[in-house]
Amino acid sequence: MQQDLFTSRFNRIRAAHESLLLRPNEELFSTNGIYSRFKYPILTREHIPLHWRFDMNPDSNPRFMERIGFNATFNSGAIKWNGKYLLAVRVEGNDRKSFFAIAESPNGIDNFRFWDRPITLPETDKPDTNVYDMRLTRHDDGFIYGVFCTERKDPNAPDGDTSSAVAAAGIARTKDLINWERLPDLISTTGQQRNVVLFPHLIDGKYAFYTRPQDGFIDTGKGGGVGFGLSDSINNPEVKEEVIVDPKIYHTIFEVKNGLGPAPIRTEKGWLQLAHGVRNTAAGLRYTLYLFMTDLEKPWIVTHKPNGHFIAPLQEERVGDVSNVVFSNGWIEDEDGKVFIYYASSDTRMHVAVSTKEQLVDYCINSPQDKLRSAASVQTINQLIDNNKKFM
Repeated sequence: MQQDLFTSRFNRIRAAHESLLLRPNEELFSTNGIYSRFKYPILTREHIPLHWRFDMNPDSNPRFMERIGFNATFNSGAIKWNGKYLLAVRVEGNDRKSFFAIAESPNGIDNFRFWDRPITLPETDKPDTNVYDMRLTRHDDGFIYGVFCTERKDPNAPDGDTSSAVAAAGIARTKDLINWERLPDLISTTGQQRNVVLFPHLIDGKYAFYTRPQDGFIDTGKGGGVGFGLSDSINNPEVKEEVIVDPKIYHTIFEVKNGLGPAPIRTEKGWLQLAHGVRNTAAGLRYTLYLFMTDLEKPWIVTHKPNGHFIAPLQEERVGDVSNVVFSNGWIEDEDGKVFIYYASSDTRMHVAVSTKEQLVDYCINSPQDKLRSAASVQTINQLIDNNKKFM
């Protein structure tokens, strides 16, 4: 009887899982013409391999019960590797601990499957309590770097405070995405760091980082904005001076805080940059994504910045563990100029949007900037209306 229960549950769950993994995705019509969303999320907790979740031994698990539960798959770094589209996924267990795992797709939009095992990430002499949001950078020095947030309990927290934390930028590198070498955490003189991205090239012989300095683990305080700094070494990384590339600004989509997403994409007209911005609402914080471009030779200087958000949470994307959020730390530029933008919704699941480098540059260069006042916004709209009169 127990054997029958094990077999029936195993067969039913395995069939549903395989059907999910094989489900083709469907590109949706793009009203804005800038990018296309897809019908289905590309990764959810249901995509987690069954052998991570269930004890497959009928003797020790006769009811085929889930032994290790998982809560979410989100905030993924991305890279094209051996012709496949790979995501370094933040997987969160039911125990609230996050870790990284590689999921692979043949086309970048569906059929994502996790590799056999999660990433085994070495620790430093100060063990991480939690790690998350890895950005992948293929660097000129021959390594692929993963820069991520490492979280530890605040040693100065008062007795009874079990939530105060300290965030730093952890760094690991690999040449095969399987074996990882852990480097020391990035040292910064400007407070805590939760969103750090390694630039793919040396600048004046130094490693370059986009940063997000902030006073505390949650609140940016006097810090905030996308920063930029150089380190003499990657083996002992330290940024002693940071300049603010893109500051937070009152009554914008990034008035509370903002940070870079993935490593930038090079174009003939500058570096394409994808970032997230956070604003306050009556319902809490709202995370959206926005684009800007920086100078090719001086990638810390903004050259073009369209107004408002680029991607915001829509419909079911607005619901999840942390609602009203989209976040991205991974995109892939294909050889033909196609760009796969991987974003998470509400700290719960992964999605993909597809555009081209040409479209994204057009959007950045030819869209109006935020003039920071309601009256100026109306002026911008009226100017477009006047320009369109002769074509109507």
